[in-house]
Amino acid sequence: MDGSFTIQISSDLVKKLLDDGEKVKKKTRKPKPKVSPELPQSPYPKQPHDGSRTLEWPKQPPFYQPPQKSASPERDVSRSVNVYEDINNALEEKLEWLKRQEENMLEEVTRRAKDLHDKEFKLPKGGPVACVDQKNACLECYKEHVKDPLKCSQLVKDFADCARTVRQQVSTNTS
Repeated sequence: MDGSFTIQISSDLVKKLLDDGEKVKKKTRKPKPKVSPELPQSPYPKQPHDGSRTLEWPKQPPFYQPPQKSASPERDVSRSVNVYEDINNALEEKLEWLKRQEENMLEEVTRRAKDLHDKEFKLPKGGPVACVDQKNACLECYKEHVKDPLKCSQLVKDFADCARTVRQQVSTNTS
């Protein structure tokens, strides 16, 4: 060996060397001391192991008190029956009140419907029917000239003119 050798330096190697110099080193974390988990504390005071007693918590009454049995169950039954009778009476009174309300409302709706009907659907007042003569003349002409209705054209024009004049008179009278 002659002791000569060559080294090739790539651009990636140069970048890596430059980037290492610019990076800020991260601080190492200090390990937290491990704490053993504690058992939950009892709300009652601890008693010493030597057998002597310490103060104890007073006993709490239960949240639900069962009903006390009375000496006479017949009396309890009669009270219950009285309560149910009172409720039943109150409900019957309410039912009667609601029935009266329903009857009143039905009468009111019927009255208003009748008023509305009377206002809306009035029959025209009876009077002389206009253009009766012209109408009858047209009908007679059509019966006589079944095959040639154009011969009745003058009578039809007279009937149309009469109807137009009556309509104009009615519209001027109501305005």
